[in-house]
Amino acid sequence: MEIISENRAFGGVQGVYRHASAATGGDMTFGLFLPPQAAKSKVPVLWYLSGLTCTHENAMVKAGAQAHAAQNGLALIFPDTSPRGDGVADDDAFDMGQGAGFYVNATQAPWAPHFRMWDYVTEDLPALVFDHFSLDAARQAITGHSMGGHGALTMAMGCGDRFASASAFAPIAHPTGSDWGRKQLAGYLGDAPATWARHDASIQMRETGFNGPVLVDQGGADQFLDLLMPERLADAMAARRQAGTFRMQPGYDHSYFFVASFMRDHVQFHAEALRAR
Repeated sequence: MEIISENRAFGGVQGVYRHASAATGGDMTFGLFLPPQAAKSKVPVLWYLSGLTCTHENAMVKAGAQAHAAQNGLALIFPDTSPRGDGVADDDAFDMGQGAGFYVNATQAPWAPHFRMWDYVTEDLPALVFDHFSLDAARQAITGHSMGGHGALTMAMGCGDRFASASAFAPIAHPTGSDWGRKQLAGYLGDAPATWARHDASIQMRETGFNGPVLVDQGGADQFLDLLMPERLADAMAARRQAGTFRMQPGYDHSYFFVASFMRDHVQFHAEALRAR
């Protein structure tokens, strides 16, 4: 593992690291914030999955999460959104290819050799960080924005009891029914909708739900509401009697100004769930 940078922040350390990934078959970069409490004992972890076109850096510098994480003694992990580099397939469109991995394990050409973001986030990167840093693997939570909100919710519901809590900012809530989803799921997984369902938070919420609390914030002035389809997720949460909260925030759009506005709520929400574990 290569240290790209380490900076003092809010009494802790914000680092950026590069490592060779078996899941993606190439080098991957991630951000990790260790709060000051990590100097004395292992700390719980909040994973943050970013959205379309983002890297590990967007949330790391724009979401304003580190101050809240330091106050609550949480580590933050910011994975990248896709494999990158020479020999990695790409697409001219912003919503497919590099920067748009959709947190699935691709089975179709030309994506299959490298686009295994489900395995990267749930297996490869955890094995690395829990081996190298003062992190408590028994206490994990997950959140994300947009495409990352989709990934956070589906991974929370698809990984058993690994995560104590799950949250999302403006998630792509029903990708099997949206142009932000059908194109990518068909491209990565093939033209077989039955294989898409495990990557649709609304479907998974109705079928299995999540064994923990859920918090979802959605901007009421989000310019992508028709693509995100938040009403499907809200309906599924109600039908499932899911423990959690869905909040429509009037006037907020899809930007990181929206994410930063409610980040404190999300960090505290996860901190409470992690303390109870």
